[in-house]
Amino acid sequence: MKNVLYVFLGGGIGSVLRYLLFLLVPSTTFPAATFVVNIVGSFLIGLFAALYGAQTSAQSGNQALLLFLATGLCGGFTTFSTFSKESYGLMQQQQWGLFLVYVFLSVSLCIGGTALGFYLGK
Repeated sequence: MKNVLYVFLGGGIGSVLRYLLFLLVPSTTFPAATFVVNIVGSFLIGLFAALYGAQTSAQSGNQALLLFLATGLCGGFTTFSTFSKESYGLMQQQQWGLFLVYVFLSVSLCIGGTALGFYLGK
């Protein structure tokens, strides 16, 4: 039951941080806030996995921290559903260039961010 609490608390904090970032980063035709949130979150989850992931089976403290940070915080902070909605909105508006740039850069930079975070955490 403690693990559920760690994920719950991390997710709540991550969601609030995402909301605050959405207030700070204006999105006009390009969904910049979601773009930034997902790249930063991808970097962080790679970093947390590298720092705490290898020791999860040996030390329950690291497992709790990983649940709080990766599953909770990063899960609440990043937003694939918003990315999908905004991508679909660009399609509906027939802004094909922006759609392709947004999807390609989001996927590429998020995977790259995860790899960079993991590399730096090792």
